[in-house]
Amino acid sequence: MRKSKIMSAAQAVANIRDNQTVMVGGFGRSGTPFALVQALVESGRMGLTIISNDLGSPREGLGLLLNGGQVSSLIGSFYNWNPEAIKAYNEGAIQVKLMPQGTFSESIRSAGAGIPAYYTLASAGTELGKDKETRIFNQRTYVLEEALRADVALIEARVADPLGNLVYCKTARNFNPLMAAAASYTIAQVQEIVELGALDPEVIVTPHVYVNAIVKEEHA
Repeated sequence: MRKSKIMSAAQAVANIRDNQTVMVGGFGRSGTPFALVQALVESGRMGLTIISNDLGSPREGLGLLLNGGQVSSLIGSFYNWNPEAIKAYNEGAIQVKLMPQGTFSESIRSAGAGIPAYYTLASAGTELGKDKETRIFNQRTYVLEEALRADVALIEARVADPLGNLVYCKTARNFNPLMAAAASYTIAQVQEIVELGALDPEVIVTPHVYVNAIVKEEHA
């Protein structure tokens, strides 16, 4: 008998351990799995490396992980939305690795595709490309970037079936499908769970093989 992937947020994040690397989908508030992030905050896990486009707003979402001292390092693109993240970095409380947003996306996609590294024009000749390996192609300098993998991905989708096939909603799709494929264990927060066979295969973006746990978002 097939084991159900549907569980509570607390049950799903119980698989996360101290000092692991966790990808979190979303761009600002769009596509961010807030219920899963809150469960991770409440789990008390420490020393986490968070791979995310941003850290949200102060004392909200991922910002709560920072406030609780649960984050050791950040990898992403756009942290100036949360001045508390900048303050923590300047005080030496966390490490931060900044990446151009396109490079960030491609590094995650490459991990899901089994590509260990690739060359890109982005960051060549800048501080972000400093001390990285470079190579000349067609008289232009390219920077070698390694793929980004994670122990766990926390993602948000609109609809799932019981197997974990996922459908997203417009721009809330953002980094979520890429992250689903680039982690060893993927937890999907969804707004609706439909019966098996109800989803048109043509609209499924993330196949169930990438999803380990499904959490239905609860509305007050």
